[in-house]
Amino acid sequence: MTPQRNAGAGAEAELPEYAGHYRLEERLGSGGMGVVHLARSTSGMKVAVKVVHAQFAKDPEFRGRFRQEVAAARRVSGAFTAPVVDADPEAERPWMATLFIPGSTLAEQVKRNGPMRSGELRRLMAGLAEALRDIHRVGVVHRDLKPSNVLLAEDGPKVIDFGISRPKDSELHTETGKLIGTPPFMAPEQFRRPREVGPAADIFALGSVMVHAATGRGPFDSDSPYVVAYQVVHDEPDLTGVPGNLAPLVVRCLAKEPEDRPTPDELMRELRSVAASYDTQTFIPSPRVLEEAEKTEAGPAEPESAQAPERAGASAGGRRRRMALAAGALVVVLSGGALLATQVPGGDDTGKGARGSAGGSHSASSAFAPWSTRPAKSATGAAAGTGTGGMPQCVYDARRLLCVQSGLVSALDASDGRVLWRHVLSDDDGPSQAPVPAGGLVQVITHSGKRLEALDPASGATRWQRDLSKYPGVRSVGGTLLLTAADGTVTGVDAATGKPVWSRRVPGLSEPYFMAFPDDPLAYVTSTSDNGRTRITAVDPATGKVRLEERLSGTLTLVGTTNGSLVLLSQGGEYGTVDAVVRYYPQDKVSLRVSLGVALQEARVTVQGDRVYLLAFDGSLVAVDTVAGKQMWSLQTSVSRGSAPAADGEHVYFSGADGRLLAVDAEKGKLVGQTALRLGANSDEVVATLPSPETVDGRVYAGAPDGTVFAVDGRDPADW
Repeated sequence: MTPQRNAGAGAEAELPEYAGHYRLEERLGSGGMGVVHLARSTSGMKVAVKVVHAQFAKDPEFRGRFRQEVAAARRVSGAFTAPVVDADPEAERPWMATLFIPGSTLAEQVKRNGPMRSGELRRLMAGLAEALRDIHRVGVVHRDLKPSNVLLAEDGPKVIDFGISRPKDSELHTETGKLIGTPPFMAPEQFRRPREVGPAADIFALGSVMVHAATGRGPFDSDSPYVVAYQVVHDEPDLTGVPGNLAPLVVRCLAKEPEDRPTPDELMRELRSVAASYDTQTFIPSPRVLEEAEKTEAGPAEPESAQAPERAGASAGGRRRRMALAAGALVVVLSGGALLATQVPGGDDTGKGARGSAGGSHSASSAFAPWSTRPAKSATGAAAGTGTGGMPQCVYDARRLLCVQSGLVSALDASDGRVLWRHVLSDDDGPSQAPVPAGGLVQVITHSGKRLEALDPASGATRWQRDLSKYPGVRSVGGTLLLTAADGTVTGVDAATGKPVWSRRVPGLSEPYFMAFPDDPLAYVTSTSDNGRTRITAVDPATGKVRLEERLSGTLTLVGTTNGSLVLLSQGGEYGTVDAVVRYYPQDKVSLRVSLGVALQEARVTVQGDRVYLLAFDGSLVAVDTVAGKQMWSLQTSVSRGSAPAADGEHVYFSGADGRLLAVDAEKGKLVGQTALRLGANSDEVVATLPSPETVDGRVYAGAPDGTVFAVDGRDPADW
C-alpha cells in the first residue's frame, strides 16, 4: 500500500504511538474495524500493524472474532500471503502485525493505471489461486477477498486480511446473524446461508476480483449494496471487457452454486491450458536473472519459464509442487534453561543415511553421505527433555556441529549426524543465538540473554557460568568475551576461565555494541552522527585498546572484513534499505562504491573474498564483485525472510522458513538445487531470524523448523 501520513480526527487521531513494541509511523489505510499502519520494530524491521477502533475494542464479541482472525492468519503461510509477525488480541486496543510488503493494492493499481493486460491477469489469477489453496489447506476461509486485500508485490500478488472480522453493526444483516464480507465480492451463499459459507465462497470472490482487474468494475455493479446483493444472488455477471481466454474460467468461478465452482487446483490446471508457458503449479515463480548491463541499459529482464534444474529431473519438479505451505515466515518459540548434561555412549542411531530424509540420491564420495538428525530425540525416540525442540541453530567446530534449540544444547558428529552429547536446559525461554566456540569451550547464552554457560565440547558438562543481566551487549572475539554494561563500560572476560581480564570505557563510545568477523582478530563498533558520517572503531579484545578509527561519509553499516579491508552497506533513501556496497581500505584511505541496480530491503549479507552476497527480505539475491566494481547478477528467489546466505566459491546457500536449503550458482546466479520441505509443528508462529547454513569442505549443514539438523553434498545441489 502507499503510505499516508496521519491526518484528521477520529479513529486515526486516537491511535496510540506504539502497538506492543512496534512504533506506528504512517497510516496505510483505514477500514470498518480499524486502521492499518506502517510500523517498525525495535530492530527497525518494517511491519504493517492493524489497530482496532476503540469502540470495537470494548465489545467482547468483536474481540472474540478478532482473536479468530489472528489465529486464522497465523495458520496460513505461502508464497502469496503476508505472514503474521506478532499480535495481541488482549491489548486495550487489539492489534496484529504482519510483514510489510512494499507495493500497491490491486484496487490502487487499477484506479491509477486502468485495467490489467491479459498476461498480467493470468499471473494474477494463478497467484490468487495458489494463495487460496494455501489458505484452504489449513482450514481457513478468507470470506473477504477483494482488490484492496490483494497487494501487488514484486514477486507476485499477496493476499492479506484472512478471515477478516466485521463489527456487529455491519451494513447488511440476515436473519441468521451478521453478514461478513464486502457485497460486490461476496458469494450468493454469503447472503442466503451465511452460516454455511465454505472455501467455494473465496473462489466466487476471486472471479469478482478478476473482473475488477480486467475492467475496473465488478461483475455486479451498483452504488447500493442491497442492489448488488440481489444481483449476486439472482443475476448473471457482466463480463464485458474480460479477455476471451479467461472469461470461461471467470464464469465458472461466478457460478451461483458452490459445488459448480472450480477448486484452486482445478483453476491452476485450467490456467496451464490457457498459457502453457506459465507453470501455475510451480510454487516458486520463475527466477528472474538480471545482468548488470541489462538493468542499466534495457531495464529489468522478463521472467524466464519456470523449470526445475535440468539435473534435478522430475523429482525436483515434484518437490516444488508440494510446496503449498512454503515461504511464509514460520515460527520457532524457544524455551529452556540450564541443568543437566548427559553423555551419549557411542552416540545414537538418530543420524540417517543419504537416502533417508535428507533427500539426496547421490554421494560425492564414499567418505560422506547426506544425513538428517533430530537432536531433541533420544536413541529410543523419546524427547530429550520437557520443552525441547524447535529450529536448531548450529555452528561447525572441530568435526562437530554444536547446536542449540529450545531446552537443549547438543553436539553432533559432522560426518554422520550421530548425537555425541546433550545438555538439557530448564527454567529458560531458550538460547538466543547459536553456540560460540571460544577459549576451548562452547559458549551458550540462555535465559533471554541473561546467562552465559561455558560447556566442555567433549562432554557437554558445564565448566563455568556468568550472570549477564547487567550487560545488554555480549560478543565473543577470539578467546575473549566482551561484555558491555548499560553505562558503556566494557569488560573483557577470558573465555576459557570466565574470569575478568580488563574493564574500561572505549574512548568516544557511549555504549559500544561489538561485531566480530571470521579470521579477523579485532572487534568492531560503528556509529552514525547526525551530519551523515559513520565512525568505525576497532578494538583489541585482549586489552580493550583502540587499534583503528575511521570516519567515512554516508550512513554505512559494517558487514564484514576481507584481506585488510572493510565491507560496508550504504543505507538507501528509506531506513532499512541498501543501495550500494562499499569496500574501504584503511591503510590506503581508499574506498570503492558499487551501486545496486535496485535498492534492497532488510538485506542479510555474507562476504566471501572479494564478493558480497545480499539476500533481501523479499527473496532478491544479489552478487557484487568489489574488485571489478560491479553487480554481477540478481536473482528473485521468492523466499521471503530467508537466512543470511553462505558461500563456498562455487555456490551460494541459504535457508527458507519452510525448512528448505537452496543453492544458487555463484557465477551465473541461477537456482541449481533445493532440498525438500521440513515444516515445523508450530506453523502459527514466526521466527524473527533464520540461522544461516554452514558450509565446510564441500558439505553444507543446516537446521530446519521440524527440529532436524541435516547435511548435504554442496558440490552437487541438483541432486539434493
